[in-house]
Amino acid sequence: MSIKNTIVMGNNTWEKTTWEWELYLFNQRIQQWLEYQYSQLFKNIPENSRFSISEQILEILQVLFWLILVLFLAWVIWRLWQEFYPGIYTWWKNLNSRFGHPLIPDSPPQLSGNFLLAKSQEFYHQGDYQKACQFLYFSMLQQLHERAIALQQPSRTDGEYLQLLLGNVASIQPYETLITTHEQLCFSNHKVSAENYQHCLHSYQELFNSP
Repeated sequence: MSIKNTIVMGNNTWEKTTWEWELYLFNQRIQQWLEYQYSQLFKNIPENSRFSISEQILEILQVLFWLILVLFLAWVIWRLWQEFYPGIYTWWKNLNSRFGHPLIPDSPPQLSGNFLLAKSQEFYHQGDYQKACQFLYFSMLQQLHERAIALQQPSRTDGEYLQLLLGNVASIQPYETLITTHEQLCFSNHKVSAENYQHCLHSYQELFNSP
């Protein structure tokens, strides 16, 4: 049950829920702040020479304030999503692998194959070869999806991807290298070395960097 506040204005009673009341108060504070800034801006001007700030101007300024605030919050959320999504993606992937064959969730459109490849190389330079190989594998899947060779499906396992590729690609060996490495990462305590990553990267380049 929500707590309610009652605002009495003249003969009218305005009943609002707590969050609406807080929003109203915040809006009032913004208006007071704008009026204060206006008064400070013209404090050296004689009172009779000032022009009064109208209600319409206050409303326009409030709308502009909320618009800027919303745009700023949207930008912050977008930056946080770009920064933390790869880690969440990896965690979700590993969680799925504990309950059976690893499942491949659909990659969001903004996470292109090239973006995932760049993240892989970033992890490699940090010395995290396990994540570097994982993101190389994710990049392979996204490249296949973007080129309509094998569309990503949440229910499709690594083995099913391999079966699908057998009838659609000229050389299966590079795919086997990347998929097998990924399965080892999901189902065993296999430690990945820099040499393992370079081997996987070579297979990836055979698939997508050849002319």
